[in-house]
Amino acid sequence: MAKVTELVARLAGPAVEAAGCELWDVEYVREAGSWYLRLYIDKEGGVDILDCEKISREVGALLDEADPIEGSYLFEVSSAGAERPLKRPEDFRRFMGSPVTVKLYKARDGRKEFAGVLAGYEDGAVTVTLGDQALTFTKEEVALCRLRVEF
Repeated sequence: MAKVTELVARLAGPAVEAAGCELWDVEYVREAGSWYLRLYIDKEGGVDILDCEKISREVGALLDEADPIEGSYLFEVSSAGAERPLKRPEDFRRFMGSPVTVKLYKARDGRKEFAGVLAGYEDGAVTVTLGDQALTFTKEEVALCRLRVEF
């Protein structure tokens, strides 16, 4: 059986695209004793509250009709955010050359966090440049890789 997030992505994808947005991610998580279903969306020029509201109404109705989740949950739609996590290979390709922060499960050279420029991605391994130094982190080392906004 498919995971809840995969089922919801298939159900929501066409409605999100029809609204002129891209479905960035779907989360189904338990927090503080409640289940949350979250859609993260993106579009050229950025997402606004009206995009979130429209997609929430449309996808909410689809979820009510299809009823793919047993039990109750809270449904949220929001922007993927400027410092969004990169998860899929296409995310890494799209943002190659962008500033990122890589967080590790275990410290390397006394650090668990590295800020640099995304320079490569292959089979889950992430390469970032820090000045003139390139560091590659294996898939097993990387807890999170997200875009970083520089001011």
